[in-house]
Amino acid sequence: MSFVEYSDAIQDGDVIIVYLSHDSMMPVRVQRGAQTQTRYGAIRHSADLIGKAYGSRVTCSKGGWVHVLHPTPELWTVTLPHRTQILYTPDIATITMMLELKPGSVVCESGTGSGSLSHAILRTIAPTGHLHTVEFHQQRASRAAQEFREHRVEQLVTVRCQDVCRDGFGVTGAADAVFLDIPSPWEAVGHAHTAIKRQGGRACSFSPCIEQVQRTCEALAARGFQDISTLEVLLRVHDVRTVSMATPDFGPDPSAEADDVGEAPPTSAANQSVTVKTTTPPREIPGHTGYLTFATKPRC
Repeated sequence: MSFVEYSDAIQDGDVIIVYLSHDSMMPVRVQRGAQTQTRYGAIRHSADLIGKAYGSRVTCSKGGWVHVLHPTPELWTVTLPHRTQILYTPDIATITMMLELKPGSVVCESGTGSGSLSHAILRTIAPTGHLHTVEFHQQRASRAAQEFREHRVEQLVTVRCQDVCRDGFGVTGAADAVFLDIPSPWEAVGHAHTAIKRQGGRACSFSPCIEQVQRTCEALAARGFQDISTLEVLLRVHDVRTVSMATPDFGPDPSAEADDVGEAPPTSAANQSVTVKTTTPPREIPGHTGYLTFATKPRC
């Protein structure tokens, strides 16, 4: 099992996603002889998981059942243990696209946090790219490094515990893209400029407050970055459902021949209905998460 490469069967040491319902999932590290308790009963790792195909339905000790899924960055985002506030799929998708990430890209990131974005970046840049991620907090950095080893992506990532605003990313002229998610990103813009290749590259900063955005844009412009833009991603999910709608009765057809007295009268549309698929917009839209500021370092 790897977060960047699919496996067919569950093995000892794998991290899997146990699907309980559409709004309830949990990550489990498979260990021979261990058990995991769910609301449907216990799952025995040796008997119920190891050797089973990903996607299988597993019966728990109380008779209920769950599905065991292969981990992906998207599933990890909604099941990971939170050590910090995290980025979710709408923002992550925009970041990976706007930073022009692809297999082989070299990316610098700060801070690592809970690793939600890190896993998406690793899946995008595999198998030949590399992620340099910086975390100021020692415990969070150590836990992130441990998770990367458990998820078997450690060869694609270097974790550093340091202050990116003071010490930078630890690389010079090597990155295709830089991402900043720190309280004062404007203080790290100079280090981002140093880390990006001489051929140029992209930078992104995530900030919840518009005052942070203002200072970051000023710092980016002062360091020669171009194409500076800021956007906000607001997800609007429509509810798809099946409804029955009454067929409207427009009365008799005026084009019908008046002398068709021998024919049976047409069936009235009254009391008839038709079943259709429709969508309903949400009554409430999730609020602001943060602003994404993008910029380009031109070729030197």
